[in-house]
This record gives sequence, structure tokens and C-alpha cells, in this order.
Amino acid sequence: MSTNAQKKGFGATLWDFLTTVDHKKIAILYMIAGGFFFLVGGLEAMFIRIQLAVPNNDFVGAGLYNEILTMHGTTMIFLAAMPLLFGFMNAVMPLQIGARDVAFPFVNALGFWLFFFGGVFLNLSWFLGGAPDAGWTSYASLSLASEGHGVDFYLLGLQISGAGTLMGGINFLVTIINMRAPGMTYMRMPLFTWTTFVASALILFAFPALTVGIFLLMFDRLFGSNFFVTAAGGNTVIWEHLFWIFGHPEVYILVLPAFGIFSEIIPVFSRKRLFGYSSMVFATVLIGFLGFMVWAHHMFTVGLGPIANAIFAVATMAIAVPTGIKIFNWLFTMWGGSIKFTTPMHYAVAFIPTFLLGGVTGVMLAAAAADYQYHDTYFVVAHFHYVIVGGVVFAVLAGTQFYWPKMFGTMLNEALGKITFWLFFIGFHLTFFIQHFLGLWGMPRRVFTFIEGQGFETANLVSTIGAFFMAVATVVLLINIIITSIKNEKVGNDPWGDGRTLEWAIPSPPPFYNFKQLPLVRGLDPLWIEKMEGKKGMTPAEPLGDIHMPNNSFTPFVISFGLFVAAFGAMYRLDYNWGLPVLILGMAITFGSMFYRSVKDDHGFHIHKEELTDDNDKGVKA
Repeated sequence: MSTNAQKKGFGATLWDFLTTVDHKKIAILYMIAGGFFFLVGGLEAMFIRIQLAVPNNDFVGAGLYNEILTMHGTTMIFLAAMPLLFGFMNAVMPLQIGARDVAFPFVNALGFWLFFFGGVFLNLSWFLGGAPDAGWTSYASLSLASEGHGVDFYLLGLQISGAGTLMGGINFLVTIINMRAPGMTYMRMPLFTWTTFVASALILFAFPALTVGIFLLMFDRLFGSNFFVTAAGGNTVIWEHLFWIFGHPEVYILVLPAFGIFSEIIPVFSRKRLFGYSSMVFATVLIGFLGFMVWAHHMFTVGLGPIANAIFAVATMAIAVPTGIKIFNWLFTMWGGSIKFTTPMHYAVAFIPTFLLGGVTGVMLAAAAADYQYHDTYFVVAHFHYVIVGGVVFAVLAGTQFYWPKMFGTMLNEALGKITFWLFFIGFHLTFFIQHFLGLWGMPRRVFTFIEGQGFETANLVSTIGAFFMAVATVVLLINIIITSIKNEKVGNDPWGDGRTLEWAIPSPPPFYNFKQLPLVRGLDPLWIEKMEGKKGMTPAEPLGDIHMPNNSFTPFVISFGLFVAAFGAMYRLDYNWGLPVLILGMAITFGSMFYRSVKDDHGFHIHKEELTDDNDKGVKA
């Protein structure tokens, strides 16, 4: 791809986005795809709440309800929360460490397209015989008994998508280790970069467990093996271990970057350095370490025995300690600060008590004896959503408002942003707070209806009303994005006025090479240090020179599309005569593209220093 095509930046054509290896454009792709799947998952959530609004409802039948419930959880975790956070990681982390790109731009693009085609494949199940219906955890005893191809869509779709996530995690790890600007030591990295680093390490060690589990379950369903078939000597509990060895670190893969976003927002709008930086880094690493030692608290009712239950109960309670350190540090950062209550700061302040409640109920669930009562009730549903929505979704909404001007060069409307916040905040607590009591009163989770006279009617109706508030909030956010995009009023490098880290030192949106000259980092909050010395930008760490950038490539798209095609062939190979040829075709496309990439002479291109003009530094208009 020529230099001129690369320079189009955010005003790129569809072909540029299909072939891009620029981390900033890939961030936009993640945000668009993740946002779409967030809307799909939200629509599924609305169907669930409408069905449970009144007793004996027949809005959807039992079988369809199981499919909706399964797809809601799977979509929100794997196809919405993960890619939206990957969008922020791609958009912000390389800028924060002073890098011109990620370590492996080609692999970055491949990771996105694998995620995208895996997500599309999974959702096509709605139109091709029925969606998976064994729950988002797809326990082997249920998934092996599931008829049709719904669970096969789940297994193949998540396998493809998960491979993309694993690639992304490895890429971020290598980028942070190898591509930090001069002077950017580990203990000068912003907290969002630290949380990206630890979350990526969790991806590296957690996702292989899911990959192995899915392979084994796939072999049981598609090829007649007996890993989880109890009648043939298999063991279904092994699936639970494999899933939760992945599944609990996955919670921290989601929550840690959310913590990082709030750790960037709170200092900016408190006009203070983050309190206790070193302890925040230590707490982040400790959460990542302990996250691998608690998975069996999801299995307290399986019958692992009192010793195993006690060990995992203690480990689960221990993980609350580093989280508590973080909460106190955020509060101390705000204490005595000159706080600006912008939309991102609204989310940050609301997040602290919301997430704290999710943590308190988590400690309650960590008591194994008590968990026997809580385990299969709506109390767990409430706890989980207070952690994931109260932590991750609040952070995604806050980060969208906070980083939008850096990504697109234009500010989202603050008034509409605050309307979105209040509708979502009120709707969230209306929906899920009362579900704690539904659980304590005995309402089981995963049921598609309930009968009159059990005392669940009012609470379920209130919960459904709250869900509509959140739906309206999402619509207001979409209106805000549309209006902002049409007005397209440009902003400067540091639109919030109090940016502290490197991303706020360069134009909004950034030029495709990020930094004309790599910055010299002289301490924590490097831009703030330069501001305090009266400088307008960063001190360069290198003389002005030519910059080498990678070429765009269509190969990542083709490789991913080949696996998408092959997945259909693998699933339908016994049902139709065309199944096996399609499988062979898909694998031929994938391996042919990989071979083409391996032999192609692709050394990228140089931008000569004469081309690095002031116009480039102003960024590219959207």
C-alpha cells in the first residue's frame, strides 16, 4: 500500500479497513464489531427480561429461551466486552508507551478478523437451525445432549474467535516489553498499559485451557470420541475444570483493563497524580496471579470435598485484598483534588460503590457452605452483573466518552453523555439490585418462567423496567455518536485540558505513524512533567529522520475467511455431500494464504523526514 493511501488515516475507505494493519484503524474495527455485538447481546437481554416480567409468560417458549440465554452470555463476554476492551488497548496502549505501532501489525489484523469471523459464524446459528442452548458455559452433560448444530456453532465459532484473542494478547505483551519509548521504564508505564500487560499475560495462560476443552468437546460431538461421555468412561466434570481454569481469569481479563481506564480518568479529572502508583501496580499483578487460584469456587456444589472447597474459598476471599487497595487509592486520588464532573468522571465515581457491592457479594459466595444456598439462584446473577456491568460496561462507556476525541478528533456531546449515564446507572441498579433479593427468596436462575404466588412478581417487573432504562440509555449514546459524527467539530491534542500521559501529547486523531520523533520519558505522567516546565509538547528522544512503516495486507482477512468456510464444512460433512469439499476448500484458502504470506517479499515502506510536515502533525480529518 502506498504512503498516500496510508496517510488517509481515519478518513479511510472500506478497502483500507479490510486491509489495514494500523493499530488505530484496527481499534476502530474492534469498536464497531464489539459495539454491534453489544447491541445484539442487549437485544437478547431484553427478550429475557420481557419473558420474566410477569408470571406464566409465553413471550418465548422454553427452548427458544434457552437459546437466547446461552447466546446473551456468550455474546456479551466473548463478542462484546472482550473486543471493546481490545479496541481501547489498540487505540491507547501503543500511544501511551510512545510506540509507532504494535510489535506484530500483521498478527494484530489477523487477530481481529479471526475474532470477527468467529463471532459471525456463531450468530449465523440463529438462521441455520437454531442457536446453542446449553448455557454460555456449555457444560458437557448439557451440550452433548443438545440436538441439532447449535452447540457445534458455539464450539467452532469460539475456537476461531479465541485464536484471534490469543494472538492479540501475545502481540500486546511483546509490544509492551519491546517497544517502550526511551525512558519509559516499567514503573513509569501508565496504569492502563499495566492492566493491558497483566490482562494479556492472563490471556496467554488462560485461553489455552479453553482451547483444549473446546477441542475435546468438539471431538466428542463431531467425531464420536468419549472424553466427556460418562457412559463410556469419560468425565463431564473435567469440562468444568477446563472451562473455569479459563473462565475465572477471564473475569480479570475483562475487569483489569476496566480498572486501567478508571485509573486514567480519575487523575485527569481530579487534577492529581494517581495515589499509590506502586501499590496499584503491585495490586494489579497480584490480582492476575491470584486469578488462577480461585476457579473451583464455581464448582463448590460439584462435590470436590471440604479440603478443596476450603482452599478455593480462602483464595477467593484473598483476592478481595488487592482490589480493596485499588479502591482506596482511587478514593485518595480524588480526596483533595480539584474534581471536574465530566461524563467519564460520573462513570468513575459511580463505578466505585457499584463494583464494591459486586465484590462484597463475591466474598459472600466465597463461603462454600453459604454457596450451597446461593449457588443456583438469582443472587449469583446479580453478583455477576454487578462485577461485569458495574465494572466493565461502566468502564467501556466511560472510556468511549474519554478517548473518543483522541480516536476521532471530535468530542461526544457532554449533555447527551450525562443523560446516557443517568439512564444507564439508574436502570442498572433497578435491574440487578433487586435480583439479590430474588435469589435470597429462592428464585432459581436459568428458569424461563415462574408461577404466581411465589412472591417474585413485583421484583421481576421492577427488574424488567430497569432493563428498558438501560436500553434507552444505549439509544441516546447512539444518537450522540451520530450527531457528533455529523457535526465533526475538531479538537486539539489535549481536549480535556488536563491530560497527563503521552497519548495527549500528539494530534487528535493521531497521524498514522503516531510520533514524528519518539518522545523522551522523564518520569511518571510524562506530559504533565513537560507542562509543569512550560513546554507545549514532549522532548524528543531522537533526531528527525525517516520512519519505516508496514504495508497493508488483505491476507489476514482471507486466512480468517478460509477458517470460517472450513468450519461449515467440518460441521456439515456428515449431513450433506458438499460438507467435505467445503472443509477442504476452506483449509486450502487458509493455508494457501499463509503460504503466500510466507513467500511474499514485504518489507514495508519508508516515510522520508521531508514528508513529516506540520500538516501531518495536525492529524487526519475524519
